[in-house]
Parts: sequence; structure tokens; C-alpha cells
Amino acid sequence: MIILNQLKERYRLIIGYTGTMTLGVGFMLLIPLITLVFYTNEINQILNFLIPSAVSIILGFLLRNFNKSKKDQSLTIQEGGVIVIFTWINAVVLSALPFILSGQLNFTQAIFESVSGWTTTGLSVVDVTKTENIYLFWRSLMQFFGGAGLAVIMLSAIVGPHGLGLYNAEGRSDKLMPNVRKSTKLIMTIYSGYVVAGVILYVLFGMPWFDSVNHSMAALSTGGFSIKPGSIGDYNNLGIELVTIVLMFLGTINFTAHYVLLKGEIKNFFKIGEIKFMFFLVAVITPIISFLSLSKIYGSLSESIRVGSFEVITALSTTGFSIVDGYNNWEGFSVFILIILMIIGGGAGSTAGGIKQYRVYVMFKSLIWNIRQYLLPRNIVRENAIYRPEGEYYLKKNHIIEISNFITLYLFIYAIGVLIFLLYGYPLQDSMFEFASSLGTVGLSIGITSPDAPVVILWTQTIGMILGRLEFFVIFYSILKIINDIKLVKINYKED
Repeated sequence: MIILNQLKERYRLIIGYTGTMTLGVGFMLLIPLITLVFYTNEINQILNFLIPSAVSIILGFLLRNFNKSKKDQSLTIQEGGVIVIFTWINAVVLSALPFILSGQLNFTQAIFESVSGWTTTGLSVVDVTKTENIYLFWRSLMQFFGGAGLAVIMLSAIVGPHGLGLYNAEGRSDKLMPNVRKSTKLIMTIYSGYVVAGVILYVLFGMPWFDSVNHSMAALSTGGFSIKPGSIGDYNNLGIELVTIVLMFLGTINFTAHYVLLKGEIKNFFKIGEIKFMFFLVAVITPIISFLSLSKIYGSLSESIRVGSFEVITALSTTGFSIVDGYNNWEGFSVFILIILMIIGGGAGSTAGGIKQYRVYVMFKSLIWNIRQYLLPRNIVRENAIYRPEGEYYLKKNHIIEISNFITLYLFIYAIGVLIFLLYGYPLQDSMFEFASSLGTVGLSIGITSPDAPVVILWTQTIGMILGRLEFFVIFYSILKIINDIKLVKINYKED
């Protein structure tokens, strides 16, 4: 009976926090109504946001009342994971309602679009040329909030300072400040400041205000939703492309590394292992693609470098913006390179997806250390370290094993997704590209993603996007916790 009472108390806490975060989603749904001030002809769309907002706020209040305790209580990472899963389900469904209520998308398509927004993927089944501005802004807003992370937003605003488990469950193991709430507020300050700077720069280079706001949020969140059918390429403006590249770089960098940079510690910033690895990849792969492949397609060397650098950075940062019409005229070599970059992904603790550069960098360093170990005398013991934003970090064997387990699991899920695409008759290269984009939360498409895509394919991509955005182990451990807790309840009831 004691165990049952403890479980009830913990789940009241979990449901209460889920309610608080669902309440926040309800208020987020009201923000797109700001666009009606500028686009008064869209006033007839107001109920399509007010209804989901009201449902979310009411549901949030009801769930919040489950937590009777008035004092802040710490959360384990498993409990934080359960809250994140419940909140994400609520957020995705409620955020899809405006598309469903307006009749633009069916249930599967609306859930796909909502998941693509919150996971900062950018794959879309919406025709942006026929979509009202309020919905275009909502898509970008989902990516802005999704990039920062639901937990981070709520922690910085309304959740108590003891939510470390919730913070970690959103993939944020890097604390900028000793206090979680201070860390999340600092993240939101940095994040919002970059968005404002991006908007101003876009406008200075000739992009309209509405376009600037949408693209700045989508670029920094490494989301990639565009309000143009040809993405950034529609502007054909080198200045706009350069601003986008800078925002994509900023979005794919660890937030703790941003803190190091903003403190003026430039030398320490460039000592960080994954930062060096990122610049190395861009510096090596861009000329390879540009010279060996793209120069045959685009003719001039300058155009090849322009296209090559943008597409390499958008793939590695998992943003998904593009300045080309498609990849059907690209050689298989270049497409395969983009697939590898999408799988690697961005920085750990950033808005980006993928395996993460930190993990890949550690595995490369581990390989080098193992080779060196064979060449050294047996009695020599070496401590291997890498440089992280917080300073020098000595790697333990279990940390490397954990990373290798994650990569193995990631590639296993990737293989399953590709097989499902192959079962539906898509070519191997196209299948690898599209699911790498989904699982890596990138948003680049080879042409498979569309409103006419088979339902199973859209749901495969939807599940891939969710798994790619949230850490696998957090999801699995949280599901296992729920299953074990249900078993405990059954056992205790039988004993009573």
C-alpha cells in the first residue's frame, strides 16, 4: 500500500506538470492572432485558433489540479521523460487542430505538419502559395518553440527550479548556470536575441518584414519551414543566403558554447571539440562537392561553391532550407554526402537533430586513441580527454559505450525506416535521403514528402521525426517506467 501511495503522489506530480506545460501550449496558440492586425482579411480564421487554445487551457487547468502539493519537488529524468512524452502528444494534437478545423489538411497530414514544426524538421505537406499568413506564422512559431524545447520554455517561465529531470529529458544536459531556471532563462534570452538580429539583417538585405520574421525563427531553430515554394532560393539574394548561413550555424551550436562565445572567450570557443569538428567537415566537404560534382551542373565555379556551401551547411545543421529546385540532377556522390551529413547532424544541446557532432567526434577520437594504445608500451596508462564548453573533460569507458549504443540504435531505426520506404517501391537512394531527413529532423526532400504520399510513409516519417528530436533512451526509459509502474500497481492490488 505504501508503494501505491508513493506512485499516486509521483503521478499526481507528473500530471500536474503536464498540465502546466499544456496550459503554456494553449497560450502559444493565441500568439498567431497577432497577424490578424496586419492581415485583417484573415479574421475568419480566428476560431480555428481560439478553439484549440481554449481546449488546451481548460485541459491544462484540469491536469494541473491533479498536483495537490504546493511545494516544488525534484523530478527524476524518467519522470521528466514521461512529462515530456505526455506534453508532446498534447502539443502535437492541439497544434494540428487549426489545420484540421480550417479543412486544409486531414488528420494524418495535420499531425505530420505539427510534428514537423515542433521537432524543427521542416518537411511539409502544406502548399505555401495557397495558405493564409496566420498558418504560415504558426508553422514558424512551432519551430521557434520546438527549437528551444517545450521543457526549456516552461522551466524559464512557470515551472519550479527543481526540474532538472525535465530539463535533461528535453536533451539539455548542459547547464549554463548552476540553477536550472537561470540556465533556461539565459537560453531563451540568447535564442530570442539571435532571432531579432536575424530579422533586422534580413530586412536590411531586402527581405519583407513578414518573411524575415518567419525565416529568422525557422533558420535559428534549424527548422527550415519557408513561406516560399522554392525556400531561400526564391530570393536569389547572396546577402540573404549569408544571413541564413550564419543563423543556421548559430542554431546548430551548443547553447553552452554560445555562452562561452558571448563572454568573449573566443580562444576557448574554438578549442571546443565539436566546434572544430563542425568547421572541419564544412571546410573539407564543401570544396569536394563543389569541385567534383556541382561544377558539372552549375557551370561556373563561384555558383558551384555558393550552392555547395549552402547545401552542406543546411544538411549538417539539420535546417533544411535550400537554394536549389531539387536534387534529381545531382550526382549520386553528392546526394550520398548530404545523407551522411544529415545523419551526423548538429551540435549536442543545440536546436539541431541527427546523431550529433559531439557523439561522432568522440567516436573518431576513441578510434585514434585505440590505435595509439596499440603502438604504446603496455605499462603506459593514458587518460583521454576532449575539450567541451565547460572545459577539459576526461572520457570514461562507460561514456564511450553509451555513445556507441546510441549510434547503433540510431542506425538500426534508420535502417528500419529505409526498409519501409523500399517496401513502398521507392528507390534506395531516395529512401535513404528522405528518412535521413526525417530522423535527423532536417527537412530537405528528394520529392517523396507530399500530401499524396502514402499514409504509412507519412506516419513512418512522423515517428522518425519524434524519435530524432527526443533522445531515444529518454523515450524508451520513460515508456519502461510507465510499464513497470503499471505492473507494480497490479501486483500490489493482487496482494491486497
